[in-house]
Amino acid sequence: MAAVEESGPRTYGNWRKPTSPGLGNLGLAGTIVLLGGLVLTVIAMMLSLIAGVIMLGLVGIMLAPLFFRDRHGRTMLQRAIARIGFSRGRSAGQHIYRSGPLGLTAFGSFRLPGLAAASTVHEAQDSYGRPFGLIEVPSTGHYSAVFACGADGAALVDADQVDTWVAYWGSWLASLAHEPSLVAASVSVETAPDPGTRLAREVESNLKPGAPLLAQSMLHEVVQTYPAGSAQVSARVSVTYSASPRPGAKRRDQAEMAREVGTRLPGLSAHLGMTGAGEARPMTAQQLAEMVRVAYDPSVQVLIEQAQDAGGSGLTWADAGPVAAQESWGHYIHDSAASITWGMSEAPRGEVLSTVLSGLLAPHRDIARKRVTLLYRPHDPAQAAQLVERDRRDARFRMGGNKPAARDAVAVAAAEQSAQEEAKGAGVVRFSMLVTATVNSPEELANASAAIDVLAPPARVQLRRMYGSQASAFAAALPIGIVLPDHLLVPQAIREAT
Repeated sequence: MAAVEESGPRTYGNWRKPTSPGLGNLGLAGTIVLLGGLVLTVIAMMLSLIAGVIMLGLVGIMLAPLFFRDRHGRTMLQRAIARIGFSRGRSAGQHIYRSGPLGLTAFGSFRLPGLAAASTVHEAQDSYGRPFGLIEVPSTGHYSAVFACGADGAALVDADQVDTWVAYWGSWLASLAHEPSLVAASVSVETAPDPGTRLAREVESNLKPGAPLLAQSMLHEVVQTYPAGSAQVSARVSVTYSASPRPGAKRRDQAEMAREVGTRLPGLSAHLGMTGAGEARPMTAQQLAEMVRVAYDPSVQVLIEQAQDAGGSGLTWADAGPVAAQESWGHYIHDSAASITWGMSEAPRGEVLSTVLSGLLAPHRDIARKRVTLLYRPHDPAQAAQLVERDRRDARFRMGGNKPAARDAVAVAAAEQSAQEEAKGAGVVRFSMLVTATVNSPEELANASAAIDVLAPPARVQLRRMYGSQASAFAAALPIGIVLPDHLLVPQAIREAT
């Protein structure tokens, strides 16, 4: 992310999407198939003209699914594989989840579904003595800690202060590349209706019995009327570490990871305070369980907050999942709510202001709960240098020819700028975005979808509904350390080559 100094407001841009070298719309894999097919066609024509024509037709059939792309850059082959995979899972009943005493989970527990089914939470303490919950995902060997932030927002804040916060945020992201064993980080901003329990608790704790009746009546009226229409905004930051200190090394156990992560959290939380995130405190195991439980069943939010007033809900990670969930091709039904999750297919092409996501993050009347999650995966300095140089070569290759397209020329300039900034010490971070809209009934999903379609263009991002993977995307949008690329059957390098 580069800052552009101008006389007016400061702008940000130059986000680069990794590309694969190839001819036309074909990636590296498609180009290899094309060149290999042409060689086989020439050999076949030497034997027979009919054989050559047949071979050429076969090559065309093989290339068609790789050549045609939709507006999100996905090929026909990728869409066909997603449809086939979802159909197979649906035939096997994998789209339906039931837990509890009448479900299929062990010991009648309410485990999380899907990718987070095997996850567990361990209690630990950081070097400041603060308790925190350490989320373990055994399938990938990842351990995650989550910060609850008290961000105040940018209202009535000078532009210079906002620019300073953005600069510190960029510095915080760049520092992640130097964190040993850190593989991912995420920022989740969730808006939900405020039930008013916190306001009632604050008023009741400060109300004196001998106060004037008029003052008591006014405060009781405030408690009854103020929560109506108000929103509760929660910001959380998660950091995910790998149990393997390096590729191929033996995994460290839970105790070692608790000590390792515990020594890192104080420094990370202190630096987050300079980014405008406010006080960042690690979330305990019970707070993590309550957060996930409310995400899957929003109707229990009031009950959980009331239990917190009474001394604690006592909720554990084994009981944080939904009782019932069912995944459809385009949406996800879980307990008392239904959700749709979108993924970012393209970042803003031009330069944007620091307030570009304000509308997307703000509460909306047609969406009961909205969660916007930014996912980050930093490159270490060695990988960053190789990546920007490869990206520069690929951009130059695509611009080859006597009459290059204007977009290719801009891509070359952006790649050159990225390489120069990386050489000067800037970090390189892969990032994406997931947007989850949750409503109280499936009938309201159409209104929520229309609302996101309206909010996305002003945010300058292109969103694609995560068809066929709504359950996985919903879990990945939660700050619990689900790193989607590490759960894919096909390696990320091969997927990018198509």
